[in-house]
Amino acid sequence: MNAQSLILLVDIVDAGNLSKAARKLKMSRANISYHLTQFEQSLGLQLLRRTTRRVEPTEVGLKLYQHGCIIRDELLAARESVDTLGRGLHGSVRLSLPTGFGHLVMSDWMIEFKRAYPDIALDVMFENRVDDLLREEIDIAIRVMSDPPLQMVAHELSQVRYVICASTQYALEHGMPERLEDLPGVPLITSTVDGRDLRLSAYQNDVRQEIALNPTLASENFQFLREAILAGLGVGLVPDYLVASAVADQRIVLALQDWRLSVFGTRMFLLRMPGRYQTLAARTLIDFMIQRVRTWAAS
Repeated sequence: MNAQSLILLVDIVDAGNLSKAARKLKMSRANISYHLTQFEQSLGLQLLRRTTRRVEPTEVGLKLYQHGCIIRDELLAARESVDTLGRGLHGSVRLSLPTGFGHLVMSDWMIEFKRAYPDIALDVMFENRVDDLLREEIDIAIRVMSDPPLQMVAHELSQVRYVICASTQYALEHGMPERLEDLPGVPLITSTVDGRDLRLSAYQNDVRQEIALNPTLASENFQFLREAILAGLGVGLVPDYLVASAVADQRIVLALQDWRLSVFGTRMFLLRMPGRYQTLAARTLIDFMIQRVRTWAAS
């Protein structure tokens, strides 16, 4: 049995269909299909069930896929061991960070990591989608959500707390919401995601309330949201780290602090695809990020 054929099977299953595998491997779809057919004919077995959009492994195909993952990872590890002989830690990592926490908190961590490991190439993106790990071949992603996707390996890092806030001047002139039911009637400043209705879930002891929100100012740019709140344009519903320094120096005040709030979820996860080989560079970055997030959460 040809090891390269096994690895090709792994690439096809991971990609989900022949066209995506062809793009990843920089081969034509016809070439991919030919080699797969040759492999199946040499074994006298069907390894994949093909539909118009996806391929799924048969029972024997799944067993060979699992063996192929081990062989692929061993080959990559052996190649990495040879490449690192006499050299410092190097490689490349493709990383996706959430727009708010990524820009305002994690950017400094990435600079610190790059200084410590100058030979590791980082490709850092700031976005909030979850499907980008597969679509963009992301090695690691940090996301804030309620629950992680079932198809991904998830490490929970921390909790994120949302707060209702406004500039001190706005609070003096207009007052602050005294009940959750007041929120739909105020000019609301918060983040949003295209294609999703915005709903606030609020918890107090055993009480749970859910409120539909219609912000008058919404953006995925959290720095912009912070400036809008400070400018007195309305009441903010944002993560507490966004306004912590302004609360400390009394430029921003908080309201309804006895409620635990959730808009897009309050759990921060590190996500990765299950079948993707983790290089030493990626594992080093994962360990670094876990340590930094936990130190940040503790403080």
